[in-house]
Amino acid sequence: MPEITFSPEFSLPPSRFADLPEWLAHCERIHPATIELGLERVRAVAHALQLRFACPVITVAGTNGKGSTCAMLEAILQQSGYRSGVYTSPHLVHFEERCRIGAQIATAAQLLPHFEAVEQARQHAGEGGQPVSLTYFEFTTLAILRLLASARLDVVVLEVGLGGRLDATNIIDTDCAIITSIDLDHTEFLGTDREAIGREKAGIMRAGKPAIVSDPLPPDSVIAHAEQLGADLWLAGRDFNYSGDRQQWNWAGRGKRYAGLAYPALRGANQLVNASGVLAALQALRPVLPITAQSIREGLALVDVPGRFQIVPGQPTLVLDVAHNPHSVAALTANLDAMGFFPVTHAVFGAMADKDLAAVFQKIAPLVDRWYFTDLPLPRAEKATNLQKRWQALQLVAQRPRQVFSNVYANPQAALDAAVAQAEPADRIIVFGSFFTVGGVLQHGIPRLQGKHLSEADGA
Repeated sequence: MPEITFSPEFSLPPSRFADLPEWLAHCERIHPATIELGLERVRAVAHALQLRFACPVITVAGTNGKGSTCAMLEAILQQSGYRSGVYTSPHLVHFEERCRIGAQIATAAQLLPHFEAVEQARQHAGEGGQPVSLTYFEFTTLAILRLLASARLDVVVLEVGLGGRLDATNIIDTDCAIITSIDLDHTEFLGTDREAIGREKAGIMRAGKPAIVSDPLPPDSVIAHAEQLGADLWLAGRDFNYSGDRQQWNWAGRGKRYAGLAYPALRGANQLVNASGVLAALQALRPVLPITAQSIREGLALVDVPGRFQIVPGQPTLVLDVAHNPHSVAALTANLDAMGFFPVTHAVFGAMADKDLAAVFQKIAPLVDRWYFTDLPLPRAEKATNLQKRWQALQLVAQRPRQVFSNVYANPQAALDAAVAQAEPADRIIVFGSFFTVGGVLQHGIPRLQGKHLSEADGA
């Protein structure tokens, strides 16, 4: 990765911990809770850091589609010649994946001094000069924001972690807010219906700034908040729209049209919704970030996001998807259904205990013939044995014309190995339910499957 040139006002103090794992362990120790919503503590430390950006900032919130939206923005901006910085979360395998500069993943060495700067700032940023307690997410977010702010960028893209209004990324005033799909998730923090959740996500909007809503049916609360705030609201179907056939698609919005666009390299019918919102944001920012039609075509053709309906060719076929709530699993189910016929579909599944697992199972169960339930390495995860029991309690097996197999495994890799051992070459294996489930099978790179039946045939 090219060396980063830092702005002169950013000093780089020596790091008190030798490596990134030690810093991450420190971040996990200093706050008793995994999640504590609220911006007062984060703002206090950010103020002590004198954190600010000298370039346009695009903030992306939503229930699903955030990662894909950020990736499409990044790809198009890069093809336009802009030096971009991107913050996304969580990561699949390595923490460093959360920060990209110039489309390259940041290194641990680049991150370490910014962790140290956050630690120094938080020690005296509280009331009366007392230390400020930050959660893991808050601490790491501040460190990455400081790295991005120091890196002489042309544009920064920030993915919201949870909600919007009270998320740590919202200490930064955005130049353009994008809200993707809105559905039920994290209801214990954000509210129990779409209106409440939409209100939280609309908190990233700013007065007089573009607010792009790519959800085709947004909650009324999102529109009301934008109008009350005085944001420049762009609504799908009103201010921009798309259409297409099997070969190409078209986009139109506020005096601009793009015709004959190739479909994004990211698979899935839902990606056009995300891409349409991306083009609206870029059109809204055209006065400060001019983009050519060719850059859009090239960016959409080259965009890549691991774990978003990622199809890995092989025998059997492998599908990786971080879908983890009913809305995203419904999209996954539709995409799987459109793939065509597979004799048997094997599902490696691990998930957090707080998800609506009944709805998840009901949506995808008609496509799955064999379940491989897996434990995940964190306290919030549901045990594999409990996943199996909750699946069995729904009696979905009775709806299938043939017997459905299930078993439990200690980790995603063991579950995938078992699925490969059972699968025929023409079968399909899907790995889904959490970033940790997909990340668990990517620890040593993208698996290239060759089922045992093929190996036996080769050796015959």
